[in-house]
Amino acid sequence: MIARDLAGELQAAREHCARVTAGFDGERLLGPKLAIVNPPLWEIGHVGWFQEHWCLRWRGDGSLAEPILPGADALYDSSSVAHDTRWSLPLPSLQATKAYLANVLERVLERIRREPENESLRYFVRLCTLHEDMHSEAFHYTHQTLGYADPIVSTGNFFETKDIEINGGSFRLGSERDSKAFIFDNEKWAHEVEVAPFCIASAPVTNAQYLAFVEEGGKAPRYWKKVDGAWMERRFSKSTPLKGDEPVRHVDWNEVQAWCRWAKRRLPSEAEWQFSNEKLSWGAVWEWTSSTFSPFPEFRADPYRDYSLPWFYTHYVLKGASFATPRRLVSAKFRNFYTAERGDVFAGFRTCRIDP
Repeated sequence: MIARDLAGELQAAREHCARVTAGFDGERLLGPKLAIVNPPLWEIGHVGWFQEHWCLRWRGDGSLAEPILPGADALYDSSSVAHDTRWSLPLPSLQATKAYLANVLERVLERIRREPENESLRYFVRLCTLHEDMHSEAFHYTHQTLGYADPIVSTGNFFETKDIEINGGSFRLGSERDSKAFIFDNEKWAHEVEVAPFCIASAPVTNAQYLAFVEEGGKAPRYWKKVDGAWMERRFSKSTPLKGDEPVRHVDWNEVQAWCRWAKRRLPSEAEWQFSNEKLSWGAVWEWTSSTFSPFPEFRADPYRDYSLPWFYTHYVLKGASFATPRRLVSAKFRNFYTAERGDVFAGFRTCRIDP
């Protein structure tokens, strides 16, 4: 990717983030103290801090230059600032925080112009672009969690669900060393995996399919409510009639497993999902798999060591993308990961037939 494109995507990520966060002001800048969200004012500042840390301050020997904002590490370093303390930090005002982000971005863009052939800088610019995209999606589902209006109204394409027979075989799971795309450390490196024949749904489980389980005594998803005999779903700040043909979303891994037991189906493994992805309709919701998030055989942590390393064996892999995922981040090889109880994210699932 040439320097001009790197700069353009970095700016586009910032513009998207600004749109998603535009509704955060007043009391919403901190919001309620919950384990599944960050105070928005802190998270906005963290995005700028991360970009400055890796694109301006980080040196190859691991040392750091001084931050633009004095004391920024004590405020925004997510590896050392405990989650529960982020509401009580002496955070700069929103105006000052935005000025800090603009200052950092301007300096990074200038460095890209000055050092167009710097491969290390190219890597970190791409990392920070995608990191900001991830936080933009997190800001988006924070609106859902807290019942705020949808910041960017999105619509998706929904498809009829049918089973697809997959012959199985050997394939390379993960990213290849010669890939031109950005590669996160947990995708390293591609390795041979044998997949037995299986049968997988062409699209995620729909609201109508999940409702059949609920009507027979299963637990309803967290944002569903029955009103005067009709099922309603809260989407951001509005309650609307449940749309049967849309993929069910905001279901956690445990709820998904309960549906699978009822339906006598199973989740695909990460390898099965990726092996068959070209035949699937995906991108409306993140999709839970049965696979525990774990390192590939040749895994080595990248300089941002806390991206993957602390989360192995305690999270499950989700594949695909959601309607809120910036397109820059969409890749069949991307490995998203959450703990089993996280249903606040834009997550759904597809299933496989259980064969004798």
